[in-house]
Amino acid sequence: MPTYFPIDAGVSFACDDSDLLAVNWQRDHLSADFILPGAEKRALRVHFNDATIVRLLDEFPLSTEADTKPEGLASRHFAYRVEGSVFAETQSEAWKLNFHPASHYRFITGWGCMDVLSKAPPRFEVVDLDL
Repeated sequence: MPTYFPIDAGVSFACDDSDLLAVNWQRDHLSADFILPGAEKRALRVHFNDATIVRLLDEFPLSTEADTKPEGLASRHFAYRVEGSVFAETQSEAWKLNFHPASHYRFITGWGCMDVLSKAPPRFEVVDLDL
């Protein structure tokens, strides 16, 4: 069973009113923008500056995964480091050896989540949206 460890994203918001806006995935860099409810034309950007494995899920497949018992989940919290998940455990042994020690991070919104495996920790920033 996984254990969730909340991460401070530097800004408080109702993650269940948020959603993923965009993902930019390049070699050794990942950034993802999430809606900041109540902050028009602004988003929370999550960055990883290293190799990553990424999974995007809506709530239904996540709720049917065998390891989704909520140990350590905090109500309406957005960002977590996760230990003991099926997602992390079932990745390529070669990738896990090359990028050891990689951690599993999960970002939860009202419509789904983004899972990331990376040796680098996430960085967060509030950005202006080009609308």
